[in-house]
Amino acid sequence: MTAPALTTSGLTRTLPGDPPVTLVHDVDLAIQPGKFTAIVGPSGCGKSSLLYLLGLIDRPTSGQLLLDGQDLTPLSGDGRAQIRLRHFGFVFQFHFLLPEFTTLENVELPLRRLGKLTGNAVTRRANELLASVGLAGKEHKPPDKLSGGERQRVAIARALANDPRLILGDEPTGNLDSTNSARVVDLFVALAHEQGRAVVCVTHDMGIAERADVRVSMLDGRVVEVKEQG
Repeated sequence: MTAPALTTSGLTRTLPGDPPVTLVHDVDLAIQPGKFTAIVGPSGCGKSSLLYLLGLIDRPTSGQLLLDGQDLTPLSGDGRAQIRLRHFGFVFQFHFLLPEFTTLENVELPLRRLGKLTGNAVTRRANELLASVGLAGKEHKPPDKLSGGERQRVAIARALANDPRLILGDEPTGNLDSTNSARVVDLFVALAHEQGRAVVCVTHDMGIAERADVRVSMLDGRVVEVKEQG
């Protein structure tokens, strides 16, 4: 059996206050490579809070988050940033493309930051990624000259720039029409099934959740069901 890409044990996030508010409570979860996992539940149930813990964007109050057996929770801010850069790709509801740069330059940015490739190799890799998401020929357009669906596909290409093992999406189709939403989900499924990546997506859209290999249901900050599908 393939080892999980990421595991959690008792993962909890509590905001201090009177009374304190627990966003994520005692979550045990195994995220598998080669599978598309959807996290679902009502608004305010802790879906995005859990995703931010999984992606090292937020830090848990207690519990463990393990990558290859290493507990990531004690890492410093710089250490967490390096893990994110090397192992994670993120796609959010809003694409967060830099408007002053072309689509190609937006995808090149994380490649230059990681520093494994230089010069023309960076440009070749960015061009390949844009072609892989159906955007060949749009490399030199600024984001405001692209459709919403095209901008989100640029964001996916950017998320793939450093060849991450895990792709995390937070309502990545929330601003798209049904046609573009389906195309983005097709990309996520292909990233899992054809490239063996672990893909985790928070969504309120049950149509998307039905296409996932694993559905994680949350309520009041807790995981109440993990269901294998398909």
